[in-house]
Amino acid sequence: MASLAGLLKAAGHTVTGSDENVYPPMSHELEALGIPYQTGFASANLEPRPDVVIVGNAISRGNVELEAVLNQKLRYTSAAAVIQEEFIRGRHSLAVAGTHGKTSMSSLLAWVLESAGLDPAFLIGGVAENFGRSFRLTDSKYFVIEADEYDTAYFDKGPKMWHYLPDTAIVANIEFDHADIYRDAIAYNFAFARFINLIPGNGTLVAGWDSPTVRELAANSFAPVESFAYSPDQPPAPGSAQPRWRAENVRFAPGGTKFVVFHDDAEWGEVESPLAGAFSVRNILAVIAAAESVGADRQRVREGLRTYKSVKRRMEVRGEARGVTVLDDFAHHPTAIRETIAAARQRYPGRRLITVYEPRSYTAQLRQFEDTYQAAFADADEIVLAGLFHPERYAGNAMDPAGLVERWRTAGKTAAYIPAVPDIVRALERTLRPADVVLIMSNGGFGGLHEKLLSALAAQR
Repeated sequence: MASLAGLLKAAGHTVTGSDENVYPPMSHELEALGIPYQTGFASANLEPRPDVVIVGNAISRGNVELEAVLNQKLRYTSAAAVIQEEFIRGRHSLAVAGTHGKTSMSSLLAWVLESAGLDPAFLIGGVAENFGRSFRLTDSKYFVIEADEYDTAYFDKGPKMWHYLPDTAIVANIEFDHADIYRDAIAYNFAFARFINLIPGNGTLVAGWDSPTVRELAANSFAPVESFAYSPDQPPAPGSAQPRWRAENVRFAPGGTKFVVFHDDAEWGEVESPLAGAFSVRNILAVIAAAESVGADRQRVREGLRTYKSVKRRMEVRGEARGVTVLDDFAHHPTAIRETIAAARQRYPGRRLITVYEPRSYTAQLRQFEDTYQAAFADADEIVLAGLFHPERYAGNAMDPAGLVERWRTAGKTAAYIPAVPDIVRALERTLRPADVVLIMSNGGFGGLHEKLLSALAAQR
């Protein structure tokens, strides 16, 4: 929503907004753009009377500001519908979908196309550090969009990605998520099946072959399929063709990753990237395939991969104090957590890794994920699990944090359940040592834990 606000302002509109809680990095971006927003909802926020109200998907009936919109018969619509009609229609849409990695891939794709001289417009759910922002409006025919499978609005329960008119579509992976809006994996997978069905015959589906569900759904694509996969030393899955894009001779190091890219049996070129982890190799392959679909210059694509920075809140170094490095990451699904921990290990070899996790999303707090969480943190040296976010929503189906911590302890891990942020800070400042790495993971603001911890460490004598 903050990115869309900036895009609309760039298009010449006057934009205001309101939300229950606005936190960095998007709060900083809004302030830098001069877009005013109110914290909290009120009918007074609708003065002066707007031409149109864009209702975010977190807003439901009973919200005082929404009720005023309806009572006054103001024109309202969804964010996804505005993006479709105001910015995507008439352009070549490069839509990036999948359960994990959408923001990182979208940011990387936008920068690669920029490096190739294609001047793309884009809208991303995070601040792309190469651009210093999460959106851009240009006259280019290319528009990069993060295609989210979450629902569109209270009056449109279909996923946002169905609105994005994909020409080149990346579907990197599919793994059940968003249990608050999808009743089961069948419903979740159907959302992606329909998204794939929207790609025109002259478009391209870039499909993650490491995901069994993606392989299954890609078989029904009316568009040509450009498959990609990591697992360079593994044979293709039973019944599955060899991926068209693959990585060979992958070399991980603290400073980044190098590997050779092959398309079918032909060498595409060697890639050097500052990114870490196997998931980054997959992201890079997907982006290369998407860039090829629009004819981007290969040498300039490689340069874009080499000079890419990152996205805010994706393995972001928030600071160092007394020799302790504090990282911030948006990871919240068990698979993303596992991959993020592995990437931190690559980037900081030989250092003690302390992970601090806030289960915040609806899916993240479900009891059914406890087994996968137990495995996801296996490579951390120490684990701190924070309290659940609005646990009253779960009607007996919530994760048992204390029980999960006890399972880690039984398996020999050092783990603690510490619900409140101030208590987490006090516990960590007593036990952290120089050269430790603290990886903080949450898809929310986590009560400002990052800065509070850094301040507490800096104040130590």
